[in-house]
Order: sequence, then C-alpha cells, then structure tokens
Amino acid sequence: MLRRACTSLRSIKITQGYCAALSRCYSDVATEATFELKPFKLHKIDDALPTETTVTRDDALRYYEQMQTIRRMETAAGNLYKEKQVRGFCHLYSGQEACCVGMKASLLSDDAVITAYRAHGWTYMMGVSPHAVLAELTGRKTGCAHGKGGSMHMYAPNFYGGNGIVGAQVPLGAGIAFAQKYNETKNLTVAAYGDGAANQGQVFEAYNIAKLWDLPVIFVCENNHFGMGTSVDRASACTDYYTRGDYIPGVWADGMDVLTIREATKYCADWCRSGKGPILLEVSTYRYHGHSLSDPGTSYRTREEIQEVRQTRDPIAQFRQKIISENLAEEAELKKIDQTVRKEIDEAVKKAKTDPELPNEELFSDIFVRQSGLKVRSCDPDIMIQT
Repeated sequence: MLRRACTSLRSIKITQGYCAALSRCYSDVATEATFELKPFKLHKIDDALPTETTVTRDDALRYYEQMQTIRRMETAAGNLYKEKQVRGFCHLYSGQEACCVGMKASLLSDDAVITAYRAHGWTYMMGVSPHAVLAELTGRKTGCAHGKGGSMHMYAPNFYGGNGIVGAQVPLGAGIAFAQKYNETKNLTVAAYGDGAANQGQVFEAYNIAKLWDLPVIFVCENNHFGMGTSVDRASACTDYYTRGDYIPGVWADGMDVLTIREATKYCADWCRSGKGPILLEVSTYRYHGHSLSDPGTSYRTREEIQEVRQTRDPIAQFRQKIISENLAEEAELKKIDQTVRKEIDEAVKKAKTDPELPNEELFSDIFVRQSGLKVRSCDPDIMIQT
C-alpha cells in the first residue's frame, strides 16, 4: 500500500500539498530538525539574533523544491536566450536562489516586494508560474505581462516588478511602504537592489525619507559581489552595505544559506511591524552567470572562482546535504522532486515557444490599470497628434 501511495505521487504537481504528501510516504524520517545558523553581523542593533533555528520537514521540502525550480527555470531561460527565443536583456538569478526563497518564507502573503532587473526568481516566489515567466521572456500572450515586459519587467499581485533603471526600485519601495503606513495595513515592503545600485544617490535619499517617516521597509542589498563588470572592492569605498544606512540599523547575513536568510528576514520584518521604521538587510550571495547573458562573466573573475563557489557554497547543494544528514529527507524523494521539477520546466519551455503572441492592436493596451473610456494620443484614431 505504501508503495502504491508513493507511486501515485508521481503525477502530482509539486506544491505544499505535494510536499506534505511526500512526508506521509516516508514515515521513518524526522518531522523537524534544528540547524545552526551562519553568524550575523549587526549595525546599531543591541538584540542578539538567533544562533540556530528549527525547520519542519514540509518546509524543508518546500524550500528545496522552490530553489530547484528557480535554478531549472533560469537554466531554461539561458538556453532560450541562446536559441534567440528571448530577445533583449536577460539577467539570471542562478546562485542566488536562497535569497528570495528564504526572505519569502518570513513574509506575509500580502507584503509587497519590489526588486531590480534580476527578477525571475522573485517573480516565481510572488506567485507567477514558471510557464508565465518563460512565456513573458519569449514575448507570448500568456506571459505575466502579456509578453510586453520581458526579463526586466515582470509583475504580480503585491509584486511591483523588476525595474530597469538602476536603483530606482529603492525610492519606489519607500513609496509603497509609505502607502502601507498611511493606510494602516500593518504590512511591509521589501525593496531589493544589488551592490552596484547601492552607490546610487537616490538610494540614500530613500533611506533618509524612510527613516524620517519611520516607514515599514526592509532595504535589501543582494550583494553578489560584482556590478556589471566590477568587483565591490573596486567600486565602493565601504563594502559593508548593511552599515550604509548610517542612522538606519542593519543586518548582514550569509545569502547562500536559506535558513539563515529566513531568520534574518523574520527579525527585520518584526522590526518593521513593531513601528520602529526601516532596516537594512545585506545578503552576501553570488551569481554564477554574467551580469546579463550578453556578458560572459569571466573577464573580471576566473572560471576557477565560479567553480569553487559552486562546489563549496552552492545554496541548493548545501541545503540538500543538510536535510539528508538530519534525516528530514531521503535521497530518493529529493530525486523525485528533481524529476518532477525538470518535467514541469520542460513542459513550460514547450508552451513558451508555441503560445501565441499578442496581435498588433494590443500594442497600446494596458497603459492604465483601468483603461475603459480613456483616450491616448497617437494610439486612438480620433485624437490627432499635436506637433
């Protein structure tokens, strides 16, 4: 009976329910385990952050599945780009999966997130299916923005997108947090940016107004240690990004450990929800590919460096080993998750290649949230273009 039950799970899509179903098939594994966290660094914070955390088996399987889905989806995106199915820019999140997975685990479903152009992983975590992400990349009608946004501009409920202007999402995130405070929603905003954007002047302007008004925003620097082609040491006089809010408290966390990120985000979220205002969170991570797919990523760092990170610090491999060693999962069931994820992404790629494109008459639609009755110059034939 147990064998039949496990076999029937092969056709079930990976979801929280799927992970729970897997748990019932492996009755001899642990239901939860305690793990030591990577050390934190703190700025203007007197509290002691936790040194260990407990994770349930269901949560562990879910985090593993989410990270694997993002990794496989990004690999597919890279292949589609090489096939010229994806045009324009394409910035991959491979290597940084623990960041968005760990952060989302400590957010409420209606908290807001806004990020930069490396947005595919965050888009998936905010509720968009891999198919809708890949269809958006290939310019299809079934994409999350009807194929109009592409790699940089993906959106979902409470997800305000990737943004193409470097650092622009930081003041926008402060604005979203202002709306949350004004409307007394008790929610918060995650405004994520990279180490390159951290030197933008608008970032510091956003810090100032957020602290002045005590806005509920977590400013997250996803520090992958390279801007477009320059290491942080060559671009920043101060590379301790978690301290650069000055009067805003900050936390540094290892961005390659999903549980460490989860606990750091939980602390930051509690800080914001308690009315203390903004907080900075720097997550130290690493991108395996170039800045975008037009950048080979090896002119300013060696292939050996990338390979070393993959072998010693990969967020998925580390987590896989952890949960197996603590008897939260067995090798066989993780392989089943891998196979199911691979099948889902392969099917999403097929659809993304063959789904219909938008007709030409849709070029000027979706300009406004509620467009009914509105006229747009040069888009509507009864409005003359004024020169």
